[in-house]
Amino acid sequence: MAEQSPFGLTRRHLGRGALALGGALALAPLPAAAAPPTGGGRRPATLRYGSPARAGLLDAPLRDLVADARTFLGPSPTHPWYAGAVLLAGRGGTVALHEPIGMAVRYRAYDERSGTAVEFPPGEQLPMARDTVFDLASVSKLFTSILAVRQIERGALELERTVASYLPEFGAAGKQDITVRQLLTHTSGFRSWIPLYGVPTHAERLRLIWDERPLNPPGTAYLYSDLNLISLQLVLESVTGRALDALLRTDITGPLGMRSTRFNPPASWKPRIAATEDARRPWSGLDRGLVWGEVHDENAYAFGGVAGHAGVFSTAWDLAVLGRALLNGGSYGRARILRPESVELMFTDFNTDFPGDEHGLGFELYQHWYMGALATPRTAGHTGFTGTSLVLDPSTDSFLVVLGNSVHPVRSWRSGSAPRVAAGNHLARAVPVRPAHGRTAWFSGMASGTTATLTLPPLDTTAGDAALRCALWWDTEPRADTLVLEATADGTGWRPVPFTTDGGDTHPAGSVTGWSGRVWHRVTAPLPGAPALTLRWRYTTDRLYVGRGAYVDGLRVATGSGTAFDETRPGDAARVVPVGWEVSTD
Repeated sequence: MAEQSPFGLTRRHLGRGALALGGALALAPLPAAAAPPTGGGRRPATLRYGSPARAGLLDAPLRDLVADARTFLGPSPTHPWYAGAVLLAGRGGTVALHEPIGMAVRYRAYDERSGTAVEFPPGEQLPMARDTVFDLASVSKLFTSILAVRQIERGALELERTVASYLPEFGAAGKQDITVRQLLTHTSGFRSWIPLYGVPTHAERLRLIWDERPLNPPGTAYLYSDLNLISLQLVLESVTGRALDALLRTDITGPLGMRSTRFNPPASWKPRIAATEDARRPWSGLDRGLVWGEVHDENAYAFGGVAGHAGVFSTAWDLAVLGRALLNGGSYGRARILRPESVELMFTDFNTDFPGDEHGLGFELYQHWYMGALATPRTAGHTGFTGTSLVLDPSTDSFLVVLGNSVHPVRSWRSGSAPRVAAGNHLARAVPVRPAHGRTAWFSGMASGTTATLTLPPLDTTAGDAALRCALWWDTEPRADTLVLEATADGTGWRPVPFTTDGGDTHPAGSVTGWSGRVWHRVTAPLPGAPALTLRWRYTTDRLYVGRGAYVDGLRVATGSGTAFDETRPGDAARVVPVGWEVSTD
């Protein structure tokens, strides 16, 4: 009998921009469908600074990433989205962008009567720096999740065992069947949060958790909840006999050399820390004034700054180290914090019953609402209420850290995740796509709320046995954005053309949507006979989010009497609409 593994196994809504008619011609001399960073196929052990070219990234989209991020220092749409931010992006072992913008400390207070902020004197304000330390808020949940998976590896914790088997008091109020996995994937049934800070003692806070009754039966719904990771903290501390901050230090930050990551940063760090909110009732649960150097989250504050759902402080570089370790399969340099199969589970969707709420162990997956075009079924990440986020894309070996102080001076000034989405879109665009044939391919662009078309000239297909063949690459927001092959015999009534792709996959509606694996697919489409048949690819996006877009290459139409169209023939290429496509440097 095969030995069973310890794992028990044999969010959300912006849109901007416009695109003129047509698409773009992509020019890419790089040697892969999604060109790798330089230095061979081996995954690098540690990070270092380098050029975009060394990272296998395009320079212009990274410049656009920073320029776009700066716009959110202004009205977004009424108030700044953040007072400042630190942006970090890279691929492989190369950090190609690490840019501070704006202010880490700007506002002394918030005036609720006028709805304006009171600034510190200019000499007391602090600019963002590369090593600015941020309150990560819910990004802290990733550290708790990694610590839990480490205990699963060691056999101290089992994924499918009930939480009550480790904490008997937890089994009260209908929680007896909640499993460790359900805590990690937010399917326990817990409501999103309760004000644990409303009672004065630790024992009373635990009693509130023990007495909390789930809103839904375990495993029947997805509902993101801080209580899941607070409960997981209690499990970890019970099975190890150690406090969560000690586990963080010995199991993650120490081995990885993350010297600027910890709970409860010392007072000496304060000049490096980005301020958060002027925390006062009614918008905050507690009256604390300007929170700077202490955890912002009220429940984490009530737990003494150490909590499973919030409380970790860190820098962009340290988060990149953590991300690189996970993309490496759990190792960084000579240190290993997880086995590769454990990392795989963190990047694997356990919530297949809840489409749109994909989730690995601890990590959210495939969330365009903050990952932007970096989102794939295996792209993993998390956000934090204070304005933080980490996104890891295994398909391109890329990583993105956006750390902002978006609750400075008050939480009501920002809404949505537009800066995160924009950064994700730009980094996704920076990963080149090599054309399937030669040096050029039609590219749809990545604008939201628009339509891009590639139209062939009218062709005579009356000889019979007519078929279109081409190469197709697509990555779109699932269901919302589509690429359709259409035909008209009279120039007015466009109809979808069914086609097949590699392996005989059929597309009877003549369309594709979602993620194609970021590889080229061969398309074959039988065509009706007509004396002047016009074909077009039409890519349509909604006003919210986009994927990496669509590429079409190697267009060829053959009939029973020969080749009716071949884009490699100069005369044919000149007849494609739009003529004179914009050239991009993929």
